[in-house]
Amino acid sequence: MRLIERTARWVDPATFKLLPLWYPEFTRRGLFYKNNWTEPQLNTRRSSGESTHKQEGNLGANKALTQALGLRSKDRPNWSCCHIWGVDDALYQNANEVVQDRRYFSCVGNMVLLPTPLKAFTDVMPEVKSMLRICASQLYGWRCDHPSLTQTLKRLDGWTDWSAYPASWPRPDKASIPLGVRFLTPEIRQTALRRMARIFQDLESAGPHYPRQEVEEALVYWKITRPG
Repeated sequence: MRLIERTARWVDPATFKLLPLWYPEFTRRGLFYKNNWTEPQLNTRRSSGESTHKQEGNLGANKALTQALGLRSKDRPNWSCCHIWGVDDALYQNANEVVQDRRYFSCVGNMVLLPTPLKAFTDVMPEVKSMLRICASQLYGWRCDHPSLTQTLKRLDGWTDWSAYPASWPRPDKASIPLGVRFLTPEIRQTALRRMARIFQDLESAGPHYPRQEVEEALVYWKITRPG
């Protein structure tokens, strides 16, 4: 946990407040379209020539976290985007309903940037996940309210073992800023405002496959309104 504490990169709470959700049009396993949401984007196997509709993996979440941290993709080789709130399944046998929900997939309060080798701990160790969730909920003043997380939230409310919890992280009885927070800069602010403007532009002008109703519902959830 000390290594995670020293290396984790967190979005500034001010950035989260400015734009909590960056790519509401995308969600895990969502379908990709090209030419402004007018045509399916296909993957074609060379061996058989068979084409399948390309699905979202983690691209939208990666872009959101990278931009909200004021970074570029080339600035973060060997670092991974880690979702904080999600269905706990170390064997990857169950669908992750949380990141398949547009409200949470590209939410920058639901992600932390970690060196790729350390991400393995967040995938398989419940205690590490719990401590990240406690930190995030205290830092951003928000906890994921997806119905699948009811028992998870009860466990966090009953957390009492602070022996390994990082000293710089906030907790219910102590407000603090974790090491590694990338504070809101004028450049990050401009990037967030451009992204927000693009969301509302796409609602008006994107092609027929743009998920307008779902995007609008996600914006309502986060109380994101048209700028200025």
